[in-house]
Amino acid sequence: MAQIRANGIQIEYDTAGPHDGPPLLLVMGFGSQMTSWPVSFRDTLAASGFRVIRFDNRDVGLSQRFAGTPAARDVARAVAEGATPDVPYVLNDMAADAAGLLEALGIESAHIAGASMGGMIAQLVALNHPAKARSLISIFSTTGDPSLPRSTPEAQAALVSQPASTARADVVAHALKNRRVYASTRWAFDEEAVAALTAASYDRAFYPEGATRQYAAILASPPRTEALKRLALPALVMHGTADTLIPWQAGAHTAASIPGSEFVLLDGWGHDFPLPAIPVLTDYIAAFVRRAEAERSEAMARPAVPGCCAA
Repeated sequence: MAQIRANGIQIEYDTAGPHDGPPLLLVMGFGSQMTSWPVSFRDTLAASGFRVIRFDNRDVGLSQRFAGTPAARDVARAVAEGATPDVPYVLNDMAADAAGLLEALGIESAHIAGASMGGMIAQLVALNHPAKARSLISIFSTTGDPSLPRSTPEAQAALVSQPASTARADVVAHALKNRRVYASTRWAFDEEAVAALTAASYDRAFYPEGATRQYAAILASPPRTEALKRLALPALVMHGTADTLIPWQAGAHTAASIPGSEFVLLDGWGHDFPLPAIPVLTDYIAAFVRRAEAERSEAMARPAVPGCCAA
């Protein structure tokens, strides 16, 4: 792992796979470090020939931390009243981090894949920094449209509840209890794997304050529905029927909002990355990226039409 300055902040990142392979940027979700992408997920995609880049979003892991303690209720009230919320940053800023990371690494463009909040950020990279996005892969995410079904009360409580204390054992126990609420039903809940990941994340960088600001950034950011209708790039939207945190209808809505997108709905997949699911997920992603690369190569090889596009 390494650090680099991008978009004016320090960002922790790592890469895997061939340096000259098609770049694939992985954007993780709310409060989660880049190491929350399973190693087998990253390595399988790298073995498929892609240059896979993971990074810690701002305010999580080893990337730059911010200041301020916005209250979710105040942010929500400001949005409801049509006012500008007082927050340290919004999702547009986090998308600029992702685009800036690619720029700092000398990568002209990449396939942008994001999970949950990371999917929201990935959508905004495609919208705000189109030259940086070869394709968009939105994983159990949403457009943020207020008409969509909400989390179940249990899943929402699991997302925002706090452990009994900041002690390592309490944090691990809290994760085991709450992640069951929005876990897959198709694959068994792997208590040992979840405990190991939570403990490793705690040891690497336990920083719950950052999640408060990331949550505020989500609340303060407007829906992307209308903007997504103007996207003109290959897009893959993936969701599962067992997702109680962001119901699958949000994925269907995302796909319907992006012209020509592909929608994959997996029975029994929740809001998680169970290890037995990794081959299924990476097969879909690898096949999609290969198709997008083939279309890109074909477009680049096509002769310019006389009188068009500065020809």
